[in-house]
Amino acid sequence: MNAPSLLSRGQSLWHTITQGIDSLRAPAALMARLYLAQVFFLSGLTKLRDWDITLLLFTEEYSVPLLSPEVAAVMGTAGELVLPVLLLLGLAGRFAALGLSVVNVVAVLSLSEIAPAAMQQHITWGVLLAALVLYGLGKWTIDCLWIRPGVERRLHPH
Repeated sequence: MNAPSLLSRGQSLWHTITQGIDSLRAPAALMARLYLAQVFFLSGLTKLRDWDITLLLFTEEYSVPLLSPEVAAVMGTAGELVLPVLLLLGLAGRFAALGLSVVNVVAVLSLSEIAPAAMQQHITWGVLLAALVLYGLGKWTIDCLWIRPGVERRLHPH
């Protein structure tokens, strides 16, 4: 077997492998969206379940800059309830991922002390949210269903 033939076979094999990996983009993005939506939505439900404790936490424990504890509690809870639904559905998905990134960063900054394990969780969520913002939410979204094929090509050229 000559070198060009071996190189051609190697390139063909690599092309097949990368096509297989590329086909996993949509399900991987959906899994990330499911995970993140669950984490943030459940956090919002916890805040909603006992509003008095939520207000107490925002007054005593969290120090959100520039906002009163009441406004911060309402905005944080609303963000944790609305944005995960948008993210999961893929409706204004990048906006939702950016919004949840803000919620995530504010959560870290507003705590005077954060345990290393909790910080690692926030970093993981931040990396997943950043990937969705930068690379998109995949083809399994409401946004992709609503965008005409010609518009989609102009918005996301490959």
